[in-house]
Amino acid sequence: MDKIAQILETGGAVVLPTETVYGLFGRALDKEAVQRVYDLKKRPLDKAMNLNVASLEEVLAFSKNQPAFLPKLVDRFLPGPLTIILQANDQVPHWVNSGMKTVGFRIPSHPVTLDLITSFGPLIGPSANLSGKTSGVLFDQIIEDFHGEVIGVKDDGFLTGQDSTILDLSGEEAQILRQGTITREDLLAQLPELTFKGENA
Repeated sequence: MDKIAQILETGGAVVLPTETVYGLFGRALDKEAVQRVYDLKKRPLDKAMNLNVASLEEVLAFSKNQPAFLPKLVDRFLPGPLTIILQANDQVPHWVNSGMKTVGFRIPSHPVTLDLITSFGPLIGPSANLSGKTSGVLFDQIIEDFHGEVIGVKDDGFLTGQDSTILDLSGEEAQILRQGTITREDLLAQLPELTFKGENA
């Protein structure tokens, strides 16, 4: 763990478990660290990254025009397999969200990963795989795919292998951009005030 902390501190990338798949994590506010993750994944630079944070306060610090129900949403579903898209404010570096007007937020529930996010965050943490390949769920395979250029925390048994649900709250109405573990029905059961695009108000 000391080695992993040192790598994050000095701008490197490490493989960490979330509750869904493994992520390739680096410090989001360090341009060189973010570039390292892009390079390792062979990811196109116009594919934006999410911010992995540890609290609602950090979500608020990097976004604007948030819906009134956001604190309730975070309280009911996070940490957990939900990515929330919000309008980005000027605190979000262009190298994180590719200069887009929006940014995604994740609060993973794996305790080790959450502790590291608390200590070194916000972190980027796209899935730990080469771009275009299947999301990584087997630690040893991931390390092999990256030719031993990264280290990390192995906990295959914690993962579901199912990607997070992506909920876009950047507009007037909500949209599910990717269906994952958390369903529209799950969201509405906890937040009946949520209005999805295409529904009558």
